[in-house]
Amino acid sequence: MDEVARAAGVSRQGLYLQFADKEALFRQAVTYKLTRQLRVAVLALACETKPLDARLIAACDEWAGRFAGLTGTDAADLMCASTSLAGATLAHYEAQFENALAHAVENSPLAGFCAASGFAAQDVARALHATARGLKQSSKSRQEFLQGMTVAARLFCAPLAHLVPDQE
Repeated sequence: MDEVARAAGVSRQGLYLQFADKEALFRQAVTYKLTRQLRVAVLALACETKPLDARLIAACDEWAGRFAGLTGTDAADLMCASTSLAGATLAHYEAQFENALAHAVENSPLAGFCAASGFAAQDVARALHATARGLKQSSKSRQEFLQGMTVAARLFCAPLAHLVPDQE
């Protein structure tokens, strides 16, 4: 807490006026980071001048790709701490991310293909998010993550090649 207070330019006591303890500070930091990540991912999905697959890749990269290759001991410790201290918050933001993915699918020509195939846009969103999480854990670099997400997003969007001639 001394280091955090120094970095913030406040006294330790001043820091404790804002945060009851280290856990409260950690939860607030996680909330701040997740809010920013979600905002950038949603902006990537909203860029309708780009094809759906490119928007899905960009959103998943903003949400998870930036952490690919960070599987060292410190990252593993941070992930454990974040799950135990901010698990409900993380689950909330993950659900919002999946909703944003589903919204992008619902507002694309892929929605008709999904409906005809018997699954909802939310199913596609959940599968893409699970793919992004898996690639984040298994990729040695962000570039490797992006390669994997490109394959996944293009596979999900493959039906668009038949529906919309300029969409790949």
